[in-house]
Amino acid sequence: MNNIKNTFSIKDLENLTGIKAHTIRIWEKRYNLLQPERTDTNIRYYSLANLQKLLNISYLNNNGFKISKIAAIDGEEIPKLVKEVAQSDTTNNHAIDTFKLSMLNFDQKLFYDTYEGLMKEKSFTQIFYEDLIPLLSQIGLLWQTDTITPAHEHFLTSLIRQKILINTELIQSKNQVVTDKTFVLFLPDNEVHELGLMLINYELIAKGHQSIFLGQSVPLDSLRDLLTYYDEITFVSYFTVKPEKDEIENYIKKFSDKILVKKTINLWILGRMLEELDLDTLPKQIFPFDTIKNLVKKL
Repeated sequence: MNNIKNTFSIKDLENLTGIKAHTIRIWEKRYNLLQPERTDTNIRYYSLANLQKLLNISYLNNNGFKISKIAAIDGEEIPKLVKEVAQSDTTNNHAIDTFKLSMLNFDQKLFYDTYEGLMKEKSFTQIFYEDLIPLLSQIGLLWQTDTITPAHEHFLTSLIRQKILINTELIQSKNQVVTDKTFVLFLPDNEVHELGLMLINYELIAKGHQSIFLGQSVPLDSLRDLLTYYDEITFVSYFTVKPEKDEIENYIKKFSDKILVKKTINLWILGRMLEELDLDTLPKQIFPFDTIKNLVKKL
């Protein structure tokens, strides 16, 4: 059975393109840009082709083309014009939209082709910071609004994970540890969103630091074992959904009591759940960061 999502509500289109539903309706009525179908109860729904066309229209509109001009272009010519504009475009909107389409269609080839196209112009870290991190931020919102399913998110993150692993292996084969700093990267219990942590691991290795990547859902007691091997450790963690709001302060206290037993042991933290902490009252050995870029600057 083919379970690929191929019909979308007008709210889905709004979430995926950033164009307000009211504007979409005006464009339909005034310029006949989209041709929605209707259910038996007269509710609009849109095809995947409608979504792709709207993403292209939005892209051209954001690059200075008036809607009236776009409406006058033959439908088959719009993708060609988008390709032409994208070749000289310094923004990342087109690549991000194409990545979205690859996710919605579970289309690995489109993902790889888009990624390889970016690699001709950018480094891996540029692609991650400029294209993939904004994409992941949008994907999180799409998942929260039920525009996409968890399967879509897993599909996309698995492909991104592959790229991080490949590039990490490449620099590991070339770079040697040249500093005396040891970093231990982990996620707390039941936290599985590791892409940000994987990028930090890449950055650490690229800069010649020793990076010990423990990955997902690591209990505090397991972290204590590291203290017998190293006198100086900087632990790094990413709190995306765990610990939860009513648990995070207690987790920080336990970490401080159990792990930060010496002044040479520190914890660097990032992630959405930091919003639930009073950052001004954190123990002195715990350092919050709002972005991966700012963390990397401190290396």
